[in-house]
Amino acid sequence: MLQKFQPRRLGVFSALFDLGRFRALLRRGELGLVFAGALVGIASGCAVTAMSYISRKLHSVIYGITDYERLSSAAMAIPDKSVLFIAPIAGGIILGILLYILSRTRKKPMVDPIEANALHGGRMSLTDSIIVAVQNLISNGFGASVGLEAGYTQLAAGIASKFGYKMQMRRADLRMLVGCGAAGAIAAAFNAPLTGAFYAFELIIGSYSILTLTPVVVSALISTMIARLLAGDDFAIDIDHFGAIVPADYLPAILLGAFCAGIGILIMQGVAWVEELARKSSIAPPFRPALGGLVVGTLALISPQVLSAGHGALHLNLSTDVTLGALVGLFLLKSLASAISIGSGFRGGLFFASLFMGALLGKIFAYCAPYFDHATLTPVVYAVVGMSSLAVAIIGGPLTMTFLALEITGDFPITALVLAAVITSSLVVRTTFGYSFATWRFHLRGESIRSAHDVGWIRNLTVARMMRPDVHTGSIDMSIEEFRRNFPIGSAQRVILIDKNEKYSGMVLVPDVYASPIEKDDEEHGLADFIRLRNEFLQPQMNAKQAAAMFDQTKAEALVVVNDLIERKVIGLLTESYTLRRYSEELDRRRREVSGEL
Repeated sequence: MLQKFQPRRLGVFSALFDLGRFRALLRRGELGLVFAGALVGIASGCAVTAMSYISRKLHSVIYGITDYERLSSAAMAIPDKSVLFIAPIAGGIILGILLYILSRTRKKPMVDPIEANALHGGRMSLTDSIIVAVQNLISNGFGASVGLEAGYTQLAAGIASKFGYKMQMRRADLRMLVGCGAAGAIAAAFNAPLTGAFYAFELIIGSYSILTLTPVVVSALISTMIARLLAGDDFAIDIDHFGAIVPADYLPAILLGAFCAGIGILIMQGVAWVEELARKSSIAPPFRPALGGLVVGTLALISPQVLSAGHGALHLNLSTDVTLGALVGLFLLKSLASAISIGSGFRGGLFFASLFMGALLGKIFAYCAPYFDHATLTPVVYAVVGMSSLAVAIIGGPLTMTFLALEITGDFPITALVLAAVITSSLVVRTTFGYSFATWRFHLRGESIRSAHDVGWIRNLTVARMMRPDVHTGSIDMSIEEFRRNFPIGSAQRVILIDKNEKYSGMVLVPDVYASPIEKDDEEHGLADFIRLRNEFLQPQMNAKQAAAMFDQTKAEALVVVNDLIERKVIGLLTESYTLRRYSEELDRRRREVSGEL
């Protein structure tokens, strides 16, 4: 009888109270993905606002500034200069203690959003993401020369990944949700929804499609609104009136883009050099942040503008006239402080630091403006162009940085100018260096990730899984007559030759031996004349894409698989036709999964 009075569960609202129905709602189609993106946007906006609030409170408590002041500009007015020196050291000590605890309790490396989408189908650990965010807050809050954007994207993407995993989202949908989290984080950080959306497309998801457009944009918009509602911050640059853009303005902008590309490469290599120096030293990892804090604190005594991300210092240097010597000195100090901070173990990124340093480069370049005839750009416009150009050289994402310039200035005419500069910068970096800051660090770790494109499934399709273990082998010392006796025509297509230590020595095609007019062995003609591919072979850990590239390079129809480069023992054989067929089958299956056919 009581069942008659129970309300019927209908529609979206009933699904919210039933986990199974809620999962079905999110997986039902595009509307479900948009709803999921909106939820991720809310979480991202709250996460960014909370981290920003904690960072400012730390600055207020440690350095004695107000909650509304920016550390990099307000620290110059602090009476007690000793705090500028002591605070980064104290932060390094706290971070070192945390690193020591983590080294004892957590052995797996932490995965960032780019790596998660490239290798793990969007799977991220929320616990690890929270730890990264805490480390980033300690680093930034105590004045290390790093921004919070790395923590923003890590935490927001980690929340999105955990949510998608709990909702049992498909691999492609989970990757998209990670992009939604990163989009919401950047959008909320800069009050720039278009910037956040294209940050996700270019750097986190690795591609743009109609299916991902709406969820990512919705996440960025909602996250921006949440951040405005909770904090009300507005990151904007006033460029004043400078007249119309003329064709003569493009040449200095393009040259500035190329100049920023070269500086960006040097900065990335500088950070890597500091990290390598720290690894080769006898200093244990928990002690490195304190030593880095010592250097940053010393630099802060010279110029407090090197502290933290540099929001206040950016606006300060854009709104005032600064001498060329002061700009160059500040740029060198900031770049050194950022390299030391990251290289010594402080957690953070170079997103805002690259914007700040790029703006300095732009104003430095403005001193050359009189040498360009008919150019009409002001130093502030050069600063915006340099800001976007250096950021795209280090972070990547040409459209991301173009929309950032548009949204923080509100001036559409300079967007084409910025686009020309960032394309130039991106082209120079790709052709001469080939990495962004994130992918360069992956490269140093031994990873071959160049973007967030999903290559995790390719890694599972290895040579070891595709090769044939049954191969015909023979001794490299056998004569042609012995070879013909052991391998009659039709018995095998190819024979693998090994030496007395069972090491791979080359491959012989059986038809070639029988097609030879040689009827008996002599000193001039022997089996060695028929040996191919002496040093060309595959290894079992290679994936299908690497194997296909090796086939293309050697022009061979089949290659031997050896256990390693030292022993070179033959363990199998793989043909090009089978490799391409398996690769195509797996690629088609992944595409069907994306379209929902499986």
